[in-house]
Amino acid sequence: MSIKRLKKIKNILVTGGAGYVGSMLTAELIKKKYNVTVVDLMMYGRDYFKKNKYLRLVRGDIRNKRLLKKITKNQDVVIHLACISNDPSFELNPRLGKSINLDAFEPLVKISKNNKVKRFIYASSSSVYGIKKVKNVIEEMKLNPLTDYSKYKAKCEKILNKHGSDDFVVTTIRPATVCGYGLRQRLDVVVNILSNLAYHNRKITVFGGSQLRPNIHMKDMVNVYLKLIEAPKEKINYQIFNVGGKNQTVSELARDVKKIMGKDVKIIKMTSNDKRSYHISSEKIFKVLKFKTKYTVKNAAKDLKNAFKKNYFKNPLKNKKYFNIKTMQAIKLK
Repeated sequence: MSIKRLKKIKNILVTGGAGYVGSMLTAELIKKKYNVTVVDLMMYGRDYFKKNKYLRLVRGDIRNKRLLKKITKNQDVVIHLACISNDPSFELNPRLGKSINLDAFEPLVKISKNNKVKRFIYASSSSVYGIKKVKNVIEEMKLNPLTDYSKYKAKCEKILNKHGSDDFVVTTIRPATVCGYGLRQRLDVVVNILSNLAYHNRKITVFGGSQLRPNIHMKDMVNVYLKLIEAPKEKINYQIFNVGGKNQTVSELARDVKKIMGKDVKIIKMTSNDKRSYHISSEKIFKVLKFKTKYTVKNAAKDLKNAFKKNYFKNPLKNKKYFNIKTMQAIKLK
């Protein structure tokens, strides 16, 4: 990558930059001396950010158009992470989910374009595919989202590409479920749930088990965004990329976690009506950008085991700050 190309991008806005992925991405961008603006409701706090000349924290709502017009000025890149994330959180308040995940999206895109943002990177979801029986689920396949959460993600992808241009580079990624340690920790996603229960209760309950759940390690997820920030625009404009590691069943994930947490951990199987089963091919992003994941579910479990040992988390089994739904219920977000 040429120094000349990298110098063109200095200022980056991260919506949801105080969240699970956002906080780790923000920390890495600061290390690389990008000027980072984070806009976030800060529902889970902001104390994990130290004062830094490269960081500006804005406590705000992405539904506030006046705020968007102000904070997108002089930005080179917008990385849009802010949303009510995953199906259970969305279903807690569907009207709220729609207002944030769908209704606020096109205004943000239009405002960004009007303010001369160079590139807009959108975090969609691999759940937009729904249930596919084919072995390799690739980006060109027909989408079959099963929930409102994934339906709105799919709609936003189309909205974004509609507004793209040569001067407004638009890219969508469809990530697997992120796992591992984060500055703003989540313990309500599958690998992290299994790791938390295995470490503290010495037993894991698996509901169903045959459902496929592709995951991606936090470090790999952050590296995807860095790759997209630095990539030549002709390689990423209007492009959609799957991003995930190994496709594994929930039972396989549980066994991997057990290998890290200890042989004494028991795996208990229960029946489940949850038919959601996702698997993706990440060949395209490798072919186009030479990006390949480096970390595994076991790496994620090791990171969490280390964090548990060092007491990084206060009351990790019950503290609402690590669980999106519990926090949303507590603050009555509208």
